Amino acid sequence: MQIKALTGLRPAPDKVAQIASLPYDVVSTNEAKALAEGNSLSMLHVVRAEIDFPDGADPYADAVYAKAVDNLKELVDGGALVQQSEPSLYLYQQVMGDHCQRGLAVLCNVEDYDKDLIKKHEKTRPVKENDRTRLTSDLSANPGPVFLTYRDDATINSLVESAAEGEPLYDFTADDGIRHTVWQISGGEQLINSFKGVPCFYVADGHHRAASAARVGRERKQANPNHDGNEEYNWFLAVLFPASELKVLAYNRVVSDLNGLSKVAYLEKVEAIFEISKTESKEPAAKGNISMYLDGEWHSLKLPVTEGADPVSNLDVSKLQNDLLEPVLGIDDPRTNTRIDFIGGIRGTEELEKLVDTGMAAVAFSMYPVSIDELMHISDADQIMAPKSTWFEPKLRSGLFVHTF
Repeated sequence: MQIKALTGLRPAPDKVAQIASLPYDVVSTNEAKALAEGNSLSMLHVVRAEIDFPDGADPYADAVYAKAVDNLKELVDGGALVQQSEPSLYLYQQVMGDHCQRGLAVLCNVEDYDKDLIKKHEKTRPVKENDRTRLTSDLSANPGPVFLTYRDDATINSLVESAAEGEPLYDFTADDGIRHTVWQISGGEQLINSFKGVPCFYVADGHHRAASAARVGRERKQANPNHDGNEEYNWFLAVLFPASELKVLAYNRVVSDLNGLSKVAYLEKVEAIFEISKTESKEPAAKGNISMYLDGEWHSLKLPVTEGADPVSNLDVSKLQNDLLEPVLGIDDPRTNTRIDFIGGIRGTEELEKLVDTGMAAVAFSMYPVSIDELMHISDADQIMAPKSTWFEPKLRSGLFVHTF
């Protein structure tokens, strides 16, 4: 795989904790506004610039993108973000509770993305891809990285261990309790050469960021009659993690109504499909099981075993969609149907109970997490998962590294 070192922007050490923010797509506008309140340095003012407008503002308005550009410029002009001249890789460690993961912040090549050497497992939604493409193009920057993974490599693991022995560039704990530590690796030639032996990368999180970065690269190439392949727009920001270190949480589902069915009629239909029983368990204990919350009670759904099924059809999320959500609840396309919502596992089953108990949803489904092996197997087969199948934690912070082009 092709990777190279960064020479972009990075926070001044005394400003890093204020600048680093959650990715744009894991918080709502209201949540982003609350997180950035009183903090003009938060990268949320760049990746979610609608928070600087009155409630109800169109997040896709021209003025919002212009504000994002102005906000990034203010961070640079004010010295919060500093231009780097020395090409470097960065070792980025995150600690959440007893889980620790270490990745390398690098630049990846648009050509590798277009050739499917950077493998995907989800389709993008046009409105979100268009939004990130417009933002990336207007900024001429990647303010947040794509979360990539690869199969473990002993040589790379050894080099990473050595890098973590030095003095860190940044070391801070965010408000959510997650500790972020960054080491600078000047040049990084050994690691760059080591990745030439890695056959492919996999998108773990950030399909829209990756697609938009590649799209901007193609657009810049077409507009440049003197394109030679060495331009910075041919590269995009990513953090590379060995697969063994990743933590995948469930991506749960809630549906707003029972598609006109009474509770009794709905349960009869569910019983005709799955083995169902009441349970005290809010989270399924193993693959092939789903916990369902309905009218104040939890139910265990045991999914049928499908011999010889392709890897996508064999996923719990696929069986739920194909056997229950579509035929019983009328969720024809989960990408576009407004009656379904997806709740990241980090929010816990308490969020599912709250949504149902308050009437914001009629039924909730607590899923067993997809494994990283399943993700890679599906990507290798050039297949696509059901939307919102995986939730990775901890999330990579935006603003720790900014690639400009």
